[in-house]
Amino acid sequence: MVRPNEGDEVRPEGWQEVGASHSTCEAGERTRADPVEGRGSQMMEPLEGNRTGAQEPGAVSTKQQRIAQLGARYPSRAFTSLAHVMDLEWMREAYRRTRKDAAVGVDGQTAEHYERDLEGNLRCLLERAKAGTYLAPPVRRVHIPKGDGKTTRPIGVPTLEDKVLQRAVTMVLEPLFEQDFLDCSFGFRPRRSAHQALDVLWQSTMAMGGGWVIELDIQSFFDTLDRSQLRVFIKQRVRDGVLCRLIDKWLKAGVMEQGKVTFPEAGSPQGGVVTPLTQKVISSLRC
Repeated sequence: MVRPNEGDEVRPEGWQEVGASHSTCEAGERTRADPVEGRGSQMMEPLEGNRTGAQEPGAVSTKQQRIAQLGARYPSRAFTSLAHVMDLEWMREAYRRTRKDAAVGVDGQTAEHYERDLEGNLRCLLERAKAGTYLAPPVRRVHIPKGDGKTTRPIGVPTLEDKVLQRAVTMVLEPLFEQDFLDCSFGFRPRRSAHQALDVLWQSTMAMGGGWVIELDIQSFFDTLDRSQLRVFIKQRVRDGVLCRLIDKWLKAGVMEQGKVTFPEAGSPQGGVVTPLTQKVISSLRC
């Protein structure tokens, strides 16, 4: 196998190229603002051994494990072909992991209504996501009280379908970025809890024989996030056109509050499924 040179983008061998699939649902044709990025020849790495032909559907966990393995093997590389792992089986699992009893988004759609044609809806959603015709709806903003009881925190409520797609994308990105996060990091990470973080903090403090513990909170971090900086950080590891385009759409989707939609130029609404991962990326990776 030819190993990539430093700085090369990595596209795993056998991973199908995400082309311009044509949606048959109501999404319509791709717009000029949503081109499907062309890709040239790249160095590749096999996903599941040597094989030819189309990728056979496999367990979601197996695909995630392979993404994690490649991320660990090439810690300084950017991957240009990841979205192909999102098939109908992947979307079913994303839907299974999505809360069904959460508040509805701007379209008012419930899980009960969506499940009347679950397979068709998931297939249509997948086609639109890969074809570039998916339109990210604005999030419905609500305000919840903070712990001090004096101030509130704005929370964005995505639509059910948007949550499913965000979950599907998060399931692709999470195993890759998990290889880059420090072991002392606990926030928004799978199989890690606040109790574990406190235990590590206690053990470290005892090992040092005491010391200072400083708690910091960045004011309005989600609201003031520099989107261009976030894109730079993400592209250190992910240059898949489908995934990057979707993340960009979510950043620009807008916010609906009291029936009015606004489009902030900075920030990322709290409440989205993919938001915690993107915040973790910008706070944990180096430029």
